Amino acid sequence: MRIVLEAALRRAGHKECGGVLMGEHVGPNHFVVRRLTVHRPGAVAFFVRHLGGVVGAIKRYCQAHGNDYQRFNYLGEWHSHPLFSVQPSTQDHASMRALVTDRSVGANFVVLMVVRLNSTELEGSVHTYLPDGSVHPSFLDLEG
Repeated sequence: MRIVLEAALRRAGHKECGGVLMGEHVGPNHFVVRRLTVHRPGAVAFFVRHLGGVVGAIKRYCQAHGNDYQRFNYLGEWHSHPLFSVQPSTQDHASMRALVTDRSVGANFVVLMVVRLNSTELEGSVHTYLPDGSVHPSFLDLEG
């Protein structure tokens, strides 16, 4: 996953890019990303979600893991902040809170990973958002 992520960040350059995280919930606030999608880059200071094809990718991922939704599922989203702090912005917090509190989504939590390449090093932050509106720093392992 790390190689895919770093390649997407290099291609996007100073533009934000992102996608969806799918993986395994292995413990409290601890996740392993087993698959991620990469959407085309947005602009310098924002990334636009592209949902086309994402639902199918999530369904295929879940089916490949026996539809064990409590363990293997959509975890959340990732995007880059190539020119800014890897901490979520005010808009990032608002977007993720809106997603996790949307009853039609039915999520128990969503994860946001914000990353950037600093020279050749990948740096980032991970936060878990709960339906009660709380946000918690979290751990995320990138498989591979």
